Amino acid sequence: MKSSSKASLILNCVFWGIIVSIIAVALFFSSKPHPLKELVIDYVVFGAINVAVFYINYIVLIPELLKKRKQYWWYITCFVLLIVASVGLKLLVGLLNPEQVFYYESDNGTRNQISMSNYVITVIFIAGFFLVSSSIIRFVVDWFSNERIQRNLESEKKDMELQFLKSQLNPHFLFNSLNNIYSLAYQKSDKTADAILKLSEIMRYMIYESNDSWVSLDKEVQYVESYVELQKLRFKDGAAVEISINGIIDGQKIVPLILISFVENAFKHGVANDSADPIKINIIANQKILHFSVTNKKNATNKDAIGGVGLNNVERRLQLLYPDRYKLNIVNSSTHYTTELMLDL
Repeated sequence: MKSSSKASLILNCVFWGIIVSIIAVALFFSSKPHPLKELVIDYVVFGAINVAVFYINYIVLIPELLKKRKQYWWYITCFVLLIVASVGLKLLVGLLNPEQVFYYESDNGTRNQISMSNYVITVIFIAGFFLVSSSIIRFVVDWFSNERIQRNLESEKKDMELQFLKSQLNPHFLFNSLNNIYSLAYQKSDKTADAILKLSEIMRYMIYESNDSWVSLDKEVQYVESYVELQKLRFKDGAAVEISINGIIDGQKIVPLILISFVENAFKHGVANDSADPIKINIIANQKILHFSVTNKKNATNKDAIGGVGLNNVERRLQLLYPDRYKLNIVNSSTHYTTELMLDL
């Protein structure tokens, strides 16, 4: 509402500023004398009538009859009645002060009388001008207000959807990690304590740092590396994973938790213990572009659908947060699964 009121105030000030400027310029360059009484009638009394016509339409008729009640015929009727009232009031003032209203001095100094019909037409035109001007300004203000409200609603909807996606993503990750740690504990593995410590470090990032809209790219990469280290603890001889980082990672910003689903997908559906065909994570970055790819050998015994909640969520987040700024390519061959993500940072 504040921005709407501000727009209304600015447009009203501009309009009346133009009107006052035109009057001031006309009076300044006029060569004819203007008695004080004539100035008071023309610019104070008639000015007050014009202002009243303007704001009755602006504050009462348009909001109540058009916007709220949708009573279009009542609005047209009141519109015409305002013009009639303006004409009637100015005629009454003119009849009480005929010398100042109905007479004017020509260039040769003679006094001329304005015909009643011409005067009425002029007053109708002036009243119509202020009514139409107030309508235009009101509709412009309402249009900007509606646009702002629509943008806010779209932004709120987007934020709610993103929060919902993140709320799905975090439990999904936690569920898988706890399953892995459970397996270690069930086997009475010495790696269990290290796995719990690594998970706590990861959860600290997910709970606290990932609440920001943007995080530094180096923290997101560290998070991916920590996740890989956690997964390695599942395997007796460690997981077969190759991480390649090239380019410069220095201060770039990225949406948190946008990369992890691709890595998680590789461990969940791929073969992670084949040293001859390891999971390959490749990161190439510069100040403007990030290229992130994950390739894994497919596990023939894994019957789960490739992708799942994680990849569906991350793709939806990309659509919301990087519109027209990302390319996601998924290659699903008979032996390998590759995801490639290109981001404009």
